[in-house]
Amino acid sequence: MVRVVVTDGIDSSAADSLRALGCELTEHFYELDELAQIVKECDALVVRSATKVREPIIDAALETGRLKLIVRGGVGTDNIDVEYARSHGIEVKNTPGASSESVAELAIAHIFALARHIHEANVTMREGKWEKKAYKGIDLFGKTLGLIGLGRIGKAVAAKATALGMKVVYTNRSGHKPENEPYKHVDIDELFAVSDFISLHMPKSESPVITSAEFAKMRDGVFVVNTARGSLIPNDDMLAALDSGKVAGIALDVYSEEPPADERILRHPRISMTPHIGASTIEAQARVGEETVKHIAEQFGLE
Repeated sequence: MVRVVVTDGIDSSAADSLRALGCELTEHFYELDELAQIVKECDALVVRSATKVREPIIDAALETGRLKLIVRGGVGTDNIDVEYARSHGIEVKNTPGASSESVAELAIAHIFALARHIHEANVTMREGKWEKKAYKGIDLFGKTLGLIGLGRIGKAVAAKATALGMKVVYTNRSGHKPENEPYKHVDIDELFAVSDFISLHMPKSESPVITSAEFAKMRDGVFVVNTARGSLIPNDDMLAALDSGKVAGIALDVYSEEPPADERILRHPRISMTPHIGASTIEAQARVGEETVKHIAEQFGLE
């Protein structure tokens, strides 16, 4: 019997499917010392972002050699030492297509929030204030959205923004311009210069993508959205750009530290915040579960 350990939760329909395939399923979050013991006794490990599968955990699994598959329910695999695991015969999979539309919709929601001061007005209204004149916003129609990264999520954001009448430009780390792409490819400096809104859609990088130097190249009054990785924008540089007035507003779903403890961010009136909920929709979780079940079934030949 294939033993599957799920540490960060899984959709109930996926759990039922795994049991129907004959798997022994354990759903429980383990601290690292406990996890180091558990991986010795399971065939597949399913994690989200909370569980970190680093070399010591992989080394513990190798003591018995039972663990054959790690599945990251989500887009990236930053929390797993992928190459190390694969070099020791442990396959690593993720579910990149499952949450693309959901993350894209959240990015668009944050764009609306910034453009119309929804995040600010929601707070002041609850404080009994009626600050109608303070919240004059802007139309999205005709504005330029610059996308840093045009993968699955970036393309989904681009399609939704185009439907709203926005102009879309994009850049990517590879510099590759796909054929028949309907959106304009520009270098990153031009993207900074022409964009009214900038949205990040790229995996973790070795160094930040937007620092004070990049903020300086942007239009005055630009809005920035980060639903990708918190480490892409340093907190100090982001706050300096906001406080100087260079940046009109920033939206965050991801943070360099989660949950964030920096009171400057938590209390800043021009930061629209959500608690890393890009993939937190009923539909996305069902799709993540379906892809996870598929990976496990294929790995172990289950029908």
